[in-house]
Amino acid sequence: MSRVDGKVALVTGGGQGIGRAIALRLSQDGFAVAVVDLNENNANKVAGEIEAAGGRSIALKADVSNRDEVFAAVEETAAKLGGFDVIVNNAGIAPVKMIEEVTLDDLDKVFHINVASVVWGIQAATAKLKELGHGGKIVNASSQAGHVGNASLSVYSASKFAVRSLTQTAAQELAKYGITVNAYCPGIVQTPMWGSIDKQITSSKGEEQGEATKEFGSKITLGRLSTPEDVAAFVSFLAGPDSDYMTGQSPLIDGGMVFK
Repeated sequence: MSRVDGKVALVTGGGQGIGRAIALRLSQDGFAVAVVDLNENNANKVAGEIEAAGGRSIALKADVSNRDEVFAAVEETAAKLGGFDVIVNNAGIAPVKMIEEVTLDDLDKVFHINVASVVWGIQAATAKLKELGHGGKIVNASSQAGHVGNASLSVYSASKFAVRSLTQTAAQELAKYGITVNAYCPGIVQTPMWGSIDKQITSSKGEEQGEATKEFGSKITLGRLSTPEDVAAFVSFLAGPDSDYMTGQSPLIDGGMVFK
C-alpha cells in the first residue's frame, strides 16, 4: 500500500494473533498505533515491539463489549498519539457449540464481544472523526464463516454474518462524513483462536487434536493455512488510501475456501 505518515490507528484485540499482525503491519505502513486488548500484558508486548522497531505506539486495556471502555480507548488514543484516523474492530471469540447446545449465555457473550463491540467501535470512531473534522476508515473483522455458516460454530457464524450487515449499513450512513467502512473475512488462520477451535471440535468428536485443521485445510485452494500476516496485508490496504473508493464491502481473504 501507499506509505502513510502522521496518521493514527487503533486495533482492538491487538495483543495476539491477527490483531498483533495488523498492529505491526500498520506501524510499518507509517501509522502510530494504539494496541487495545483485554490482556494488558499482551498489549504492552506488542506496543513494545512496535517501539523497538522505531514506531510509535501505546497499549490500552479495554473490554470491547463495554461501550464506555471503547469510547475511552478512542479518546485516549487521540489524546496520546495526536489524532485519530482508523479503527480496526478486530477483537472476537469463537466458541464451539452445536446448535442444540447453545444457551442464552453463549448468545449474550458472543454477540456482545463480536457484534456489540463493532457497533461501539463504529460509534466511537465516528464521533471522534466528526469532532476532528475529517474522514477516516473503519475496518471490521468478519470471517469466512460470515459468508458460509460453519457447523459447530453456529453462534460465531451468526455473529460474523451480523458484522457484514453492520458494515454495509454503516457504510451507507457514514459516507457523507468521508468515512469508509469495510470488513475482512479470513479463513483458517494459524492463531491461538484457531488452535482453541481445533481443540474443541476434535474433543467433541473424540478425534486427535489437529484433525479439524486437516479437514478445514483440505478445502483451501492455495493448499496452505493462512498466516496472520496474510490477513494483515489486506487490512493494510483497507486502512490506507488505496482503498478510498471502496466501502460497504467484506472481501474474503481465505486462500480460496469460498467462491461467491
